[in-house]
Amino acid sequence: MSSNIPKKIKSFPNSPGVYIFRDKNRKIIYVGKATSLKDRVGSYFLTDANLRMVCESTNIRINRRPIEIMISEVKDIEIKKTETVLEAYILEQELIKKFQPKYNVDGKDDKSFSYVIFTKEDFPRILIFRGREQKFLFPTKKTYGPYTSKKQIEIALKILRKIFPYHNKKENSEKGCLDFQIGLCPGPYAGAISKSDYQKNIRGIKMILEGKKKSLLAKLKKEMAKYSKKEEFEKAGEIRNKIFALQHIRDIALISSRDEKFQITKSKLQIKSKSQNPKIQNMRIEGYDISNISGKFNVGSMVVFDNSYGEIGPNKSQYRKFRIKTIDGTNDVGAMREVLMRRFENNWPLPNLILLDGGAGHLNMARRILKNYKLEIPLLAVAKGPTRKKLDLRTFGNVPKLDQNIIEQIRNEAHRFAIGYHRKLRGKEFLGGVDN
Repeated sequence: MSSNIPKKIKSFPNSPGVYIFRDKNRKIIYVGKATSLKDRVGSYFLTDANLRMVCESTNIRINRRPIEIMISEVKDIEIKKTETVLEAYILEQELIKKFQPKYNVDGKDDKSFSYVIFTKEDFPRILIFRGREQKFLFPTKKTYGPYTSKKQIEIALKILRKIFPYHNKKENSEKGCLDFQIGLCPGPYAGAISKSDYQKNIRGIKMILEGKKKSLLAKLKKEMAKYSKKEEFEKAGEIRNKIFALQHIRDIALISSRDEKFQITKSKLQIKSKSQNPKIQNMRIEGYDISNISGKFNVGSMVVFDNSYGEIGPNKSQYRKFRIKTIDGTNDVGAMREVLMRRFENNWPLPNLILLDGGAGHLNMARRILKNYKLEIPLLAVAKGPTRKKLDLRTFGNVPKLDQNIIEQIRNEAHRFAIGYHRKLRGKEFLGGVDN
């Protein structure tokens, strides 16, 4: 290992991307992807003491010796930042295909790689085959790949299908199809989507697999503007949702299913994680509250608790405040709706959990907003119980287990921040004017 590598790693960003290990001859020997380039690459170069600490806290079993063999060959590291892990995965596979790094591909043959095929039908399906199957069943058909892991490309397509739904049954029917009922299939054989719109979904997926996300976004924005000009606002809204979803892809599964089970084929190096420790993983919780007096000076707050400093705690640099613009009078649910919609129109990091100060009405409203934006984020609505000594909790989705003290702390902080902004506005009026 080169002596300047640890210093170089310190400058790496805490953002998704691909990292490239080179040997003394500048040859690429390994390519990987990460949610945080700094954390992921740094984990390869832990000291023995730090390594033992991480192993104990995350219940990880490590075959240390072979990893040292590979790391000893690393003389330089390059990184390529991406906006999402999905893009990092696509780029990682492209680089592996191009450079064939020995620690990625040695010990594998063409038969073990996977390929994606789009069928030639009025409403194409998407199939995944191993190398041997692909060459036997579709010897002349255009394919996408190879992909080193079938499970990985399955996860990638599952993510993309939520944005660009497609039919994937052999039968030319949606009768009894659960995917159709939950929106993963757009229902071409039920007449729910035109052939041209279906083909647009397929082209969208192809462009992502080809690493053309920027071109795809430009194309969608141009199409949205066209529909808006024609006053076809429903169509424009559908495309706006696709654009938003592409910019806020929730793709952590692409990391947890493979990179945290770090595998290198030839040397059989592996780190197998039995459990996930929230102190190690990135965690972001957003808490929301509304404040007003008899409907006047309606304001909303967003506070953020994360584990950027180890333990979960407030990250005040991420706090946001909102002056309510569309609601007059006392309507906390309506005001909260405006806050959430304005929040999701911004390209801010998505949370692992949304905590709302409110009850069932707030929870149901938030569910509808997430559905509209095609997002899957757990929700926790928090209100004082009948005795006011115990919190009344209502949940939606896979809400992480949190100590009640943390829940109450987030709720109280959101309330404090909203009250502070509310008082500021009242004070400005007293002094002769209120800003907008």
